[in-house]
Amino acid sequence: MMKRLAATATAALLLCLSAGPALAQATVRVERNAVEAHMNFLAGPELQGRGSATRDEAIAAAYVASQFRLAGLTPVPGMDGYLQQVPVVITTPSGEARLTVGDMTLTQGEDFAILTGGLGAAGGTVTVATDAAALPTSAEVLMIAPPEGPGVRAVFGAAMRSGAKVVVMRRTEVLAQATASGGSRDPVIRLAGDTPRSGPVVLVVSPEAWDRLAAGAGSKAAAFDPGASDVVEGVTTNAIGWLPGTNPEAGTIMVSAHLDHIGVRSDGVVMYGANDDASGTVAVIELARALSGTGPHRMNVMFVAYGSEEAGLLGSRYFVDHPPVALDTIKANLEIEMIADQDPQLPPGVMMMTGFERSNFGPELKARGALIGPDPYPEQNFFQRSDNYALALRGVVAHTISGWATIPTYHTPEDTIDNINFDYMTQAIQSLVVPLTALAEGDFVPTWAEGGRPEGR
Repeated sequence: MMKRLAATATAALLLCLSAGPALAQATVRVERNAVEAHMNFLAGPELQGRGSATRDEAIAAAYVASQFRLAGLTPVPGMDGYLQQVPVVITTPSGEARLTVGDMTLTQGEDFAILTGGLGAAGGTVTVATDAAALPTSAEVLMIAPPEGPGVRAVFGAAMRSGAKVVVMRRTEVLAQATASGGSRDPVIRLAGDTPRSGPVVLVVSPEAWDRLAAGAGSKAAAFDPGASDVVEGVTTNAIGWLPGTNPEAGTIMVSAHLDHIGVRSDGVVMYGANDDASGTVAVIELARALSGTGPHRMNVMFVAYGSEEAGLLGSRYFVDHPPVALDTIKANLEIEMIADQDPQLPPGVMMMTGFERSNFGPELKARGALIGPDPYPEQNFFQRSDNYALALRGVVAHTISGWATIPTYHTPEDTIDNINFDYMTQAIQSLVVPLTALAEGDFVPTWAEGGRPEGR
């Protein structure tokens, strides 16, 4: 009897060894306790929202790097560690800007808030738009009274494309909410070497100040003075880990997220960014551990957590210009963003993939068990608005997956750990282990559909 048991045990062991990753993956579990532990640190009060290019972001990057090392990942060959330092320039506005129209002067805070731009002086002749739906395209300083309700977004978009140097908008409820944080005093960050952002300065003026201006502003000269800004050099950080494959020539797949959020606003409110995107960062950490456990795989797997996504996708933009491996060897990139709650428009447990129809990547992952489906919000252009896009423009088949992409807590102080659906999040991460293992084994090759690749370099 004992001999038969021993023989049975030996046969089972040999079966496990011969089955390789396909069987081993069944023993790799993403545990809710681990997910919660990572989230409690990354989105907890200690890191104060991991503001872009701050010390808190650097600590988050160091934490991710330490988790990569614990998972058995190594630095990418040629790198001297797990961190890619990215030089940036940080400009902090004065908060004391002024707008002068004729003999009338308005002050920031009392009369207006800055919605966007506002780092440089600008001015010209004032044109008062008589129809917010048909804006003039030759105005230097454009004054608009947009409609109440969500229609103001379309007016804002048209104003940004109008060619005006300064856009003065009468405050609506939507615009009041957009400027409530005093964000016009928050730092503006750009990559070192980049020119400052172009485009108009957009001012949201109180109804009382608007009425005074509009009474006789037409054809008068206006000047916007931003006040003295503080400009310093800084650093944002990408954390990068490497799981070497058994056939280095087979190429690399990449799993990524962004580790930063908005941090502490200029009004002192902490924006914790639990869903956006501590959740994606935790997914990258746990998938690094899981795929390390299902490997070694035929292909290399690279795991990346970008810095300063919230400042303008800076970490991913720097990454594609300074890639640790040749971009043409990266066969696919899966970006993970905001996977901490269920979208009511999607089936239970399912995440959306941006640009699902652009390649075979999503359908192939779904066929192997990934809980993903098409993006129900194509009008939002999410495919172009996440870190995947920098790689897609270089030809890499790259998409982002998300849970509830239009969740009400997006970019609000309520994006906290208390509002995380940990069961959904854990299940979502677990569903990616088998499909990504199959991808790493070369079971399928992601390719663009005809017309799916975005135009770019």
